[in-house]
Amino acid sequence: MKAVVFHGVGDIRIDDVPHPRIQDPTDAIVRLTASAICGTDLHFVRGTMPGVREGLVLGHEGVGVVEELGDWVRNFDAGDRVVIGSTIACGTCSYCRAGYYAQCDNANPNGPGTAFFGGPDDAGGFDGLQAEYARIPYANVGMVKLPDEVTDDQAILISDIFPTGYQAAEMAEVSDGDVVCVFGCGPVGQFAIWSAKHLGAGRVIAVDSVPDRLEAARAQGAETVNFTDEDPVEMLKEMTRGIGPDRVIDAVGVDADRPSDGGQHADAWQPGSGPTQVAEWAVECVAKAGTVCLIGVYPPTVESFPIGAAMMKNLSLQMGNCNHRKYIPHLVELTRSGAVDPSDLITQIAATPDVIEAYEAFDQRRPGWLKVALDPVTV
Repeated sequence: MKAVVFHGVGDIRIDDVPHPRIQDPTDAIVRLTASAICGTDLHFVRGTMPGVREGLVLGHEGVGVVEELGDWVRNFDAGDRVVIGSTIACGTCSYCRAGYYAQCDNANPNGPGTAFFGGPDDAGGFDGLQAEYARIPYANVGMVKLPDEVTDDQAILISDIFPTGYQAAEMAEVSDGDVVCVFGCGPVGQFAIWSAKHLGAGRVIAVDSVPDRLEAARAQGAETVNFTDEDPVEMLKEMTRGIGPDRVIDAVGVDADRPSDGGQHADAWQPGSGPTQVAEWAVECVAKAGTVCLIGVYPPTVESFPIGAAMMKNLSLQMGNCNHRKYIPHLVELTRSGAVDPSDLITQIAATPDVIEAYEAFDQRRPGWLKVALDPVTV
């Protein structure tokens, strides 16, 4: 079968790879009907998250049709349409039972870290979902059946980035009337904006430098700040009469850029120039006794954080990988009811031989490349 395969930093290819097979009784084999490119995939290709083995199938967002089931998967039938949660969890350990699926004790064979598809060895080294078929470990937990009313284009956003944005707003403790700042207007940031408004935020202020991303934020009713045109911390103070926002969400992570770089990358696979820039801005701009939520990805190699400044302001800090399975059923139902249409965020759909070109366009943040869906049937 065809798949998008990692060969090294800056080197991804469409390869023929072996068809997956059932290895454990909790496995399922799914024929992928939709996948997508995520900013986390770019971290691997840029080299800002190390440890990805050569030959790994990339991708952690997937929608498909069940082809085969292990003996212990008793809640699905062959032919069911499903959305696959990006993180892998057993559903049995104490962490899963408490809703902390990203901290599952059993899913990762290589240690205690979060297990997810298409990631480095310390995340389990599981082959990903940018392929024609995939093996889904703990499928009885990680797959959620889709109603007919929810399309593949809608469901692919529920696999990862919608729950990630929703968890960000929830962890940030957004409540009625709050002034919320979202740094980063990429896909996760867009869903963090929607989720903050859904949870009752009085105002949402979005910070980025890419014009079409800022435009998408304004289309949701957010006020916007372009950090290449003005100092975002000073502008946020001006916009809040010197107080600062109550809640700040960092939806950027390790590949943040310094203002001088303008957010546009002329060269492919270029890491961000300011790995902790947004974390620093978040602590500096948030109101005293406010909450900062880090939902953008930071690998263990990042060891710097303005902890002293945070302590002096009595801040609450929340962070972590998304517990996808906790949120997916609720977001599927919100979508089915018509409360939200996640597919509005998709700006490009790529097929062979465009997948590698699509990666490059998304990496360079070209205009119009906000969220890229893939058609795995033609990968």
